[in-house]
Amino acid sequence: MAHYGAKVVVPIDLKKKPWEQKHPLHNRWHPDIPVVAEVKDGEVFRVEMVDFSGGGITSDYSAEDVKHADQSIVHYLSGPIRVVDKNETPAMPGDLLAVEICNLGPLPGDEWGYTATFDRENGGGFLTDHFPCATKAIWYFEGIYAYSPHIPGVRFPGLTHPGIIGTAPSMELLNIWNEREREVEENGHKSLKLCEVLHSRPLANLPSTKGCHLGKIKKGTAEWEKIAKEAARTIPGRENGGNCDIKNLSRGSKIYLPVFVEGANLSTGDMHFSQGDGEVSFCGAIEMSGFLELKCEIIRGGMKEYLTPMGPTPLHVNPIFEIGPVEPRFSEWLVFEGISVDESGRQHFLDASVAYKRAVLNAIDYLSKFGYSKEQVYLLLSCCPCEGRISGIVDAPNAVATLAIPTAIFDQDIRPKAGKVPIGPRLVRKPDVLRCSYDGNLPTTKNPAASM
Repeated sequence: MAHYGAKVVVPIDLKKKPWEQKHPLHNRWHPDIPVVAEVKDGEVFRVEMVDFSGGGITSDYSAEDVKHADQSIVHYLSGPIRVVDKNETPAMPGDLLAVEICNLGPLPGDEWGYTATFDRENGGGFLTDHFPCATKAIWYFEGIYAYSPHIPGVRFPGLTHPGIIGTAPSMELLNIWNEREREVEENGHKSLKLCEVLHSRPLANLPSTKGCHLGKIKKGTAEWEKIAKEAARTIPGRENGGNCDIKNLSRGSKIYLPVFVEGANLSTGDMHFSQGDGEVSFCGAIEMSGFLELKCEIIRGGMKEYLTPMGPTPLHVNPIFEIGPVEPRFSEWLVFEGISVDESGRQHFLDASVAYKRAVLNAIDYLSKFGYSKEQVYLLLSCCPCEGRISGIVDAPNAVATLAIPTAIFDQDIRPKAGKVPIGPRLVRKPDVLRCSYDGNLPTTKNPAASM
């Protein structure tokens, strides 16, 4: 009898730890992490994955797990998966790997997720100088919709997607990553003026043996020790794709990934039920376990044909993304603007990061007038299907960024209108997000003119 549907190549047992899985997971990028499966060009296959924390952050109504989260284990990935053509010839360096997302979703029986902010001393986030405490909201799924008892009065359809999908780097590319990121981490505080406005630390996460998992390679062996000291963290997106957090990469999307090693060695993880542009709270999508059903096509010589290096070597390329046809439809939006002037009133020159920070802060302060705490709004803007834009980048001295929020996700009218903002028991949103105290001594940034 013929088999129809996707072949499961990486199964997940949620009762087991990431390293106990049939195909042990990994949380680093390195060309020598062993493959766990092989797929053919044109074959539809299924990859299952744990949430990025590997179950470390739970559905308990407490934020203690977020406050004390082990940042050294981020992110657990399923793979690597070797890709070959119909003649068994593997993808080769210089090829382009077209990866189509045929289907995706939460793992059956595990239909819940979480959004959080890390403690400022343990990961932080985009607005960590304003919100230094660890917080968490639990979300439950009703088909395509998500709701949270911690952010009441809000319900929206999720645009589900993988936060991470990428190919393995070559050793040459890995060395490029480590060299440039070490320079930023060691010297960036002195040379980068943006550090005075954006307070996420460290500036780069360098290779570390702490928390390192390399799939099939046994921890503590000489091979593990060597690779663990070289392997790149999975936190930023890079030339291989990786942690790009593009919220629109849902059903029907295609990712065109450069191939740097034989077989491509595709890995994926960090599944999101929904996310806002920027994922501003850092642990900021609706994080969940999940699955992808994928189909690959090898485009021979595609890197040279389609990707233009933006750097000193042919390896300095970036993937191309093709957005699929399936997205929620919203017709009405409230749009918040930010310009490149920081909270102290200081002018920055065409700085889109400062402008986006201002747009998010403007939206948080506005929505807090409708019965929400600012912590609730911060988490909501990180995970709801809001749209971030760089609206202006040429009109010196101000960059202009905007954040558009679909008004239909709220159970009340949030538009400005004549008269005062409505108040009443229905608009007092209880309970609030789960939170912990901030026990550090770093100063909190205040916007003197904002509401309390």
